[in-house]
Amino acid sequence: MIKTIRYANLPIIMHWLLAVLVLAMIGIGLSMVELDLPPATKFRLFQLHKSIGIMVLLLVPLRLFARAYYRPPALPRSIPGPEQRAAVATHIFLYGAMVLMPLGGWAMVSLSPRNIPTVLFGLVVWPHISWLADLESKAIWFEPVEFLHRAGGWALAAVAVLHVAAALRHHFFIKDNVLWRMLPFWRARPE
Repeated sequence: MIKTIRYANLPIIMHWLLAVLVLAMIGIGLSMVELDLPPATKFRLFQLHKSIGIMVLLLVPLRLFARAYYRPPALPRSIPGPEQRAAVATHIFLYGAMVLMPLGGWAMVSLSPRNIPTVLFGLVVWPHISWLADLESKAIWFEPVEFLHRAGGWALAAVAVLHVAAALRHHFFIKDNVLWRMLPFWRARPE
């Protein structure tokens, strides 16, 4: 029997769009804090990182709607229960991180003693979280929030690598349809 069950177009588009944005955010985040860059370049990278973060935060509800409206295809029955639970846990983590990381970055910017505005893609001023920006003791909170944001970024990068590795394992070693179901423009290969 040929099974061609795959994700609907909207979830596929949202998956790859968010994947590109999250990978860009991780790469830009690492570049802006780890590389010795001229201050103007570093400033532009910070603004771009914040812009992409807000974009991710705004797109996640659409991604969750697409996932709820277009039910994802069931995993192949050949996948053992612990691996299925790991896949579910990975997805929950990724969705949570796509909400919590931008919120944490927004909180960090709002708590920053530098009080630098966020200008999304150089066009729209994004406000600080007013109750955080107005705290008298915001300096106390900045470092812990910054630490959590950095640690969360590393955790997100690690889980993203795990997610990609699992998809490639299914494609090249297990040879099932798991990766094919999410690839745009391709039909799932027969099982």
